Amino acid sequence: MSETVISVENLGKKYILGHQMQGEYETLRDKISNGVKSLSSKLASTLNGKRIANPGIEEFWALRDVSFEIKQGEVVGIIGRNGAGKSTLLKILSRITEPTTGEIAIQGRVASLLEVGTGFHPELTGRENIYLNGAILGMSRVEIKRKFDEIVAFSEVEKFLDTPVKRYSSGMYVRLAFAVAAHLEPEILIVDEVLAVGDIQFQKKCLGKMKDISDSQGRTVLFVSHNMDAIQRLCLECIMLERGRLVMHNDTVSTVQRYISNNLYRALPSNWIDISNAERVGTGEARFVAVQYSSLNESFSFQPYSNGPLEFLLTIESDSSRSIGSLAVVIFSRTGTILVNADILSLGKTINLKLGSNLVKLRIERLNLKAGIYVIGLWLDRTGESSENEALDYLESAFEIEVFNFESVGFGLETIGPVTCEFTVEKYEN
Repeated sequence: MSETVISVENLGKKYILGHQMQGEYETLRDKISNGVKSLSSKLASTLNGKRIANPGIEEFWALRDVSFEIKQGEVVGIIGRNGAGKSTLLKILSRITEPTTGEIAIQGRVASLLEVGTGFHPELTGRENIYLNGAILGMSRVEIKRKFDEIVAFSEVEKFLDTPVKRYSSGMYVRLAFAVAAHLEPEILIVDEVLAVGDIQFQKKCLGKMKDISDSQGRTVLFVSHNMDAIQRLCLECIMLERGRLVMHNDTVSTVQRYISNNLYRALPSNWIDISNAERVGTGEARFVAVQYSSLNESFSFQPYSNGPLEFLLTIESDSSRSIGSLAVVIFSRTGTILVNADILSLGKTINLKLGSNLVKLRIERLNLKAGIYVIGLWLDRTGESSENEALDYLESAFEIEVFNFESVGFGLETIGPVTCEFTVEKYEN
């Protein structure tokens, strides 16, 4: 059985928040005067055996009663919405901050990449920071020198190696910082969402390196990300935090499904989304007011998934009876590229709307999109030949959905591009 390298018991982290009323600005004289008054009040309350609460002070528990164990060689994802306590947990594990309660036992050297430029001195060059960062991680100069060429090659910043890092872009910072952390052979590598700063190709390179660190070197990786596709491809198990508490520590697929079903996304499947006040163009004679989407697969919490069906229920308000020749659900990439345009115009169909509220169902039989976040647009027109301003209703960005690939296990090769396809290949002999 693998050795336990991280053991956390009843971990808690408390912060004291000070609140000041808006518009209240104290001078130095005010601070001294109020400090004397506060001290006098405390002394008086102590003598009287009473404790007076400070209305401007509030306790905030970023983490509370968190317990788990991680074994050597495991790649563990840590997920949760913003404010769940993920970064606080990593800072405690990295010994950047001390816990308020609980105990932590860590076996081995820890390398962490939590923020852009962590551990770098801005006035030093990239070359000097490699040696500085390595020394901070406990490496000897000989060990750093042995790994130096690999670090530089991986980071792809050789041209700027003798430039002070204060002149680096955020992406260059991340490249060099990750290269140092990953190549100086830590027993435990901790990586926060900082990788999102890098470009797509470098993110893939980093994910591959983390997988290699775990598989071939038997080292442990903790990986925080909001990218569920990356989490699923890299991690076999996940820790889910919610409001500072650990709510699940299980295999990645079931943990991600729990994360999805816990109302963590703005536009949830099988829930009506009010779009009556969404930004739009068009005449408004007929308009979308609400929409619901679903993959029709209850085992996946109705979340859209690669190569599965995707159904939309559309509520349309019309100011009169009319015939519609073009009604479309458009799926965009986050950069605005149209990937899917499901328009009834291409089917040669028309839909008759009555005065008032109408319900229309549009179903995409097979969603040939890879895992990722996509933008949904909606189009409504009489004939489909109108411009945007002459259409009845057009919402270019109604809401976002996230598509998952629940079949992915571990880390596999993937092709470039957002669209899935089935194909065969055959070699002909001359």
